Amino acid sequence: MFSNRYIFIYSTVMVIIVAAVLSTVTMLLKPYQDRNITNAKMQGILASAEITASADDAKILYERYITEEVVIDHEGNVICIYKDQEFEKGDTRAFEIDLKTELYKKATGKPFKVPLYIAHVDKKIVYIVPLLGKGLWGPVYGNIAFDEEFNEIFGAEFGHDKETPGLGAEISTREFAEQFIGKMIFDETGRFTSIKVVKGGASTLPADQRIHGVDAVSGGTITSNSVTDMLEDCLENYVLYINKKK
Repeated sequence: MFSNRYIFIYSTVMVIIVAAVLSTVTMLLKPYQDRNITNAKMQGILASAEITASADDAKILYERYITEEVVIDHEGNVICIYKDQEFEKGDTRAFEIDLKTELYKKATGKPFKVPLYIAHVDKKIVYIVPLLGKGLWGPVYGNIAFDEEFNEIFGAEFGHDKETPGLGAEISTREFAEQFIGKMIFDETGRFTSIKVVKGGASTLPADQRIHGVDAVSGGTITSNSVTDMLEDCLENYVLYINKKK
């Protein structure tokens, strides 16, 4: 029969060996995980501009269509420009900005910065804004692409981590995203309105507000409200930049 000392030593050695193996596997897999995350991010950005990319060609298509990355501060000033694979201004790529961290800074009243992607699609200039918010069970996210006037929506793409299948998870469908095409985030006076995801349908809004609304997903009220909040929270960060640009 083994002594308590033997059992203790044996257990300790096994824990150390397992920890070492897991640590090694994690280190070996990290480059692949990072690459998958990067490819998925590129695919989402491209999807909002109506460009379909696979994991295999995401990087190639991203570099072909995304001609400029811009970093904007909380006052609407351009502080970094990354164009044609080199810096024209500053030293931070928009692609490398952690949006979660920047939105936290905003929420706590600190200066923040946000990324903006500029694409050329079918001889049109398209501005792409990344989105991040809180869903029912986890984060919701996406990208919104705008026309050259930065008012009418050119395309959209949404995703989630843990929303309920068949309900809130429907925000990731093409049918939901296509509703945003042609919608506007400013009213006729130039006031920022964002886009509302409306329970009961955008048709229930007053006629002059329907251009600023889309239909909520059936049975996914909390997730739909989360998307509304996400849109307003993220899109308002670009209003000062847009006003200066115009």
